[in-house]
Amino acid sequence: MASWSAFAADEPRLADGIRLLLQQYGSGFGYLATVRADGGPRVHPVCPLVTDGGLFCFVVDSPKRRDLERDGRYALHSFPPEESDDEAYVAGRAEPVTDPARVALVAEIGRAAPQVDWRLFEFSVDVAMLTRRDHGGPFSGDAGRPAVQVWLDPVPGRHGVAGLPDQRPSRRGRHGFDTRRTAA
Repeated sequence: MASWSAFAADEPRLADGIRLLLQQYGSGFGYLATVRADGGPRVHPVCPLVTDGGLFCFVVDSPKRRDLERDGRYALHSFPPEESDDEAYVAGRAEPVTDPARVALVAEIGRAAPQVDWRLFEFSVDVAMLTRRDHGGPFSGDAGRPAVQVWLDPVPGRHGVAGLPDQRPSRRGRHGFDTRRTAA
């Protein structure tokens, strides 16, 4: 799984489109899906923070934090814009940030309240998707069809969180998309 920075370097326009949707209301806003202890999904609104250094989220003591601490798999979906049905999706693994200097830097950038019991997580990127509908531009679809751009980490076997190997077949993700291929 790639860092947000590695993903953004590989596909800067896609990363910028996803960042714009996540930050369309100022600070980041989206829905975080985690895996409950029983294997079921859990979805919560969150305020992700996209910086030059990565994709982060401050998570207070909660079921979603315990999910991420136990099983780092996540999916993050943008909040729907008022003027369109565009959407952004990122999935991968979340890892707690333990370096105090890095935590302090990201807390300053994100204006995180120091008196709150939060833990900072960095989200790696296994798959990223941007869907645009009916408003022109380089990623718009033809004849009213949505344009979908999908990116999968192109490095087969890259180690993700805690040194766990990537389980995907080479160059194909669990959704069957080939990397860097426009689905529209």
